[in-house]
Amino acid sequence: MVLSTCGVAAKTGYTADMARKPDGPLRTGFTTGACATAAAAAACGALVTGEWVNPIEITLPRGQVVRFVLSERHLGDGWARAAVVKDAGDDPDVTHGASIVATVRHGPAGQGIRLMAGEGVGTVTRPGLPVAVGEPAINPVPRSMITDALRLVADARGVAADFEVEISVPGGAALAEQTWNPRLGIVGGLSILGTTGIVRPFSCAAWIASIHRGIDVARAAGLTHVAGATGATSERVAQARFGLPDHAMLDMGDFAGGMLKYLARHPVPRVTIAGGFGKLTKMAQGAVDLHSARSQVDFDALAETAAALGADRAEIATCNTANQALGLVGAPLACAIAEAARGAALRLVGGAEIDFDILMIDRSGNIVALADGSGARAP
Repeated sequence: MVLSTCGVAAKTGYTADMARKPDGPLRTGFTTGACATAAAAAACGALVTGEWVNPIEITLPRGQVVRFVLSERHLGDGWARAAVVKDAGDDPDVTHGASIVATVRHGPAGQGIRLMAGEGVGTVTRPGLPVAVGEPAINPVPRSMITDALRLVADARGVAADFEVEISVPGGAALAEQTWNPRLGIVGGLSILGTTGIVRPFSCAAWIASIHRGIDVARAAGLTHVAGATGATSERVAQARFGLPDHAMLDMGDFAGGMLKYLARHPVPRVTIAGGFGKLTKMAQGAVDLHSARSQVDFDALAETAAALGADRAEIATCNTANQALGLVGAPLACAIAEAARGAALRLVGGAEIDFDILMIDRSGNIVALADGSGARAP
């Protein structure tokens, strides 16, 4: 469900050893939506003609014509089933290697094309997503790709495009536990995703899109308080501190800017940002992407902040890590950085009416500073 060297976390479908990009040129892959379209087009063609076309060609949303080799072909009485094994290229995608299966049947006259969730494909249960509650978790672009492909098959053979299309991903329910789907209210399996049909290796777009969907779901549910955290420990502490439900927790990771810029246009009254001293220092200093590969602590600036609190400027400037500086200065520096991070968040959302809390967590899961509208303080 996500792509990127962008801050690796279990809920993204990444594992720790996936964080490094492979050496050499990176190979692109195909989305679940493209694979589902290819499987559905092949199955529909076999249903209508009794013959298989393998490999099968489809046209992606930007006009590229691509070919997929079928991994399964079954033709029965009134139905046909085809499968494509997803190749995500060099992207560490949780669905890489999964079998994307389409079963196509004739539908009642005049019905049109009806999409259904089979094994391993989720169902939407909360408002706020681009698919209606009760519908299969097949996003709008894949829906259009599948229906357009089946209409082409029907038109070529002079038959009505009345089909029932069941998309399934064997094992998808287990894979979905490694994604944000349960939190977003998508139950029973994976989403069929993709806007271009192409997976770009190590792109941050999918992660940020998932943050946006989390905000949409929270707003549709009428929540007035959400939280974004840089990691699992800070998320756990923030959720417990404020008693927030799962769907109030936004998987911000390192993408503070991606979350805050969307909140500026889609505000929630109260937002907590939780994280460790190092990442919140970078945010306080103006970074919007907190990943270590794309932003660093400015120790000269941190020394300025510490010196204003009575610390030795030179000593802080030569620290190897932000936590080393925190150890030298203690709670006053934690509070100063928390307050500065809150100011950075407010600047990023412009005039949006959002009240921010900054919750700073140490590596043991203890709260070391809290900044809100009344100022910053140590617990």
